[in-house]
Amino acid sequence: MKILVVEDERKLADYLHKGLSEHSFVVDVARDGIDGKYLAIEGQYDLLILDIMLPGIDGLALLHAVRQVKATPILMLTARDRIEDRVHGLQQGADDYLVKPFAFSELLARVRALLRRGGAVQESAVLRLADLEVDLIRRKATRSGQRLDLSAKEFSLLTLLMQRKGEILAKTTLAEQVWDMNFDSDTNVVEVAVRRLRAKLDDPFSAKLLQTVRGMGYVLEERSE
Repeated sequence: MKILVVEDERKLADYLHKGLSEHSFVVDVARDGIDGKYLAIEGQYDLLILDIMLPGIDGLALLHAVRQVKATPILMLTARDRIEDRVHGLQQGADDYLVKPFAFSELLARVRALLRRGGAVQESAVLRLADLEVDLIRRKATRSGQRLDLSAKEFSLLTLLMQRKGEILAKTTLAEQVWDMNFDSDTNVVEVAVRRLRAKLDDPFSAKLLQTVRGMGYVLEERSE
């Protein structure tokens, strides 16, 4: 397995290179965002480990550039522990986050978990249901060939529903995984987002895909009339 580490702190980069190499990974290291972008896009890696604070191009910009062309699993490293920062990175396409300082054993466990999922990520870069397609790499959705103009949150919501199509998802699940928040029965954020998504996804088409299951939640599935 081949891993690219993009980290400008020499001591940490050397530590990761040594530790991962000792566990039989082939490791390349880039010390700035520009070199990292070139290697990540032009090279063939099973996993990318990106620091957020990088010279040249920061980690989030590098993440965005990679996600335009590849679905390679990406683990972000950051000294920021704010939920907003982590949510933003995940919305941009990161697969996991690790806050500095961290134990090498935790990083290794996360690396192995991402690599186990890596094959599935590569193969399912485009999700399909009936005439709906969701492209995870280009972050776009189309129905009957027509582009759906979705906000970032609407795209995240649709992606989750597509990844678990046919499964009824409760409002609590949607709130936790899309908004990273505990669901409060007094808030209507989920209902509003579902209503806006349905207006773009279903209203212009005769076949409806986003179903409401009373008292349970929502499910994305094709139903016969």
